[in-house]
Amino acid sequence: MDRTTIGFGIGFILLGVVSYFATDRVSVTALIPAFFGIVFVPLGLVMRDEAKAKHAGHAAALLGVLGLIGSARGLPQFLSLMQGGEVERPAAAVAQAVMAVACVVFVALGAKSFRDARIAREAA
Repeated sequence: MDRTTIGFGIGFILLGVVSYFATDRVSVTALIPAFFGIVFVPLGLVMRDEAKAKHAGHAAALLGVLGLIGSARGLPQFLSLMQGGEVERPAAAVAQAVMAVACVVFVALGAKSFRDARIAREAA
C-alpha cells in the first residue's frame, strides 16, 4: 500500500497544481489537493517501515476520508456541468469531483489492504 499511497499523493499534487494554473492562480484553495498530496507522500514512505506501516496506513485512510468529505460537494456540480448546466466555478467542480472519486478509490483500496493483512495475520 506504500506505493499506492505515494502514487495517489503525487496525483493529488499534480491535480492541485494543474487546478491552480487552470484557474489563473486566482485562489490558493485550488491547491488544496496538492496539500493533501504533500501529506500522502510522506505517509507512503513511512509505510515502508514495517513497525510503522499500520499506523501510517490508518492515518492515510483517515486523510482519504477527510479528502472525500471535503470534496464531495463538487460531485453534483460536476454532474450538472456534464449535463450541459452551468456552475459558478467549472474548474473547481471538476477538480473537486476528481479528488472525491480518487479519495473513494484510495479508501476502498486501503480497506482491502487492511482486510488482506488481517486475513494473513490470522492464517499465520
